[in-house]
Amino acid sequence: MSDTATDTSATATTPDLDGERAELLEALTKQRHFLRFTARDLTDEQAGQRTTASALCVGGLIKHVTEAEQTWADFIVEGPSSMPDFTAMTEADFAKRVASFAMQPGETLAGVLDAYAEVAGRTDGLIATLPDLGVTHALPKAPWFDGDARWSARRVLLHVLAETAQHAGHADIIRESLDGAQSMA
Repeated sequence: MSDTATDTSATATTPDLDGERAELLEALTKQRHFLRFTARDLTDEQAGQRTTASALCVGGLIKHVTEAEQTWADFIVEGPSSMPDFTAMTEADFAKRVASFAMQPGETLAGVLDAYAEVAGRTDGLIATLPDLGVTHALPKAPWFDGDARWSARRVLLHVLAETAQHAGHADIIRESLDGAQSMA
C-alpha cells in the first residue's frame, strides 16, 4: 500500500513552469503529498475508521479533497454553472454530501488515491495552460459567499491549497489517533 500513498508529483506531466504558477503548484503538490502520505500503509478498513469525536476518516478526507478540487477546477473553466445552488439544497443533497466524507462499501484506499492523483493531474494541467490566472467568475449561490463576489482562477487555486492543507492536518490527527503514526512530525 505504501506505493499508492507516495506522491509521484503530478506536476511532472505539465510543461516547465516558472514564476507564480510554479510556486502555487509546488505549494499545492506539497500539501497533496502530506495528505497522501498520511494514508501510507493503511488498510482499507483503517482508511475508513473514525478515531476521534469527529465523523471524519483518512479515506473520507482524501475523497472530500478530491471532490472539492475537481469541483473548483470545473468552476475555473465553466463558472458557477458547474456548482450547485447551495441555497436550494435538500436534506437528501446534504446527506449525500456528508456521505462523501466517508469510505463507502466497496471503496478502496487505492481507488481513492488513484482518483485523487487523476484530479490533481487535471488541475495541474489546467493551471499550467490557463491563459490568465486573473480571469474571474461569480461565485455560486451559497450562504457563505457574498451575493456578488467573484473569484479569479488564482483565488480558487489558493482556496484549494488552503483546503488541502487544512484537511491534511485533520488526516494527520486522525492517523495519529489510529496507530500513533505521524505525517508532519
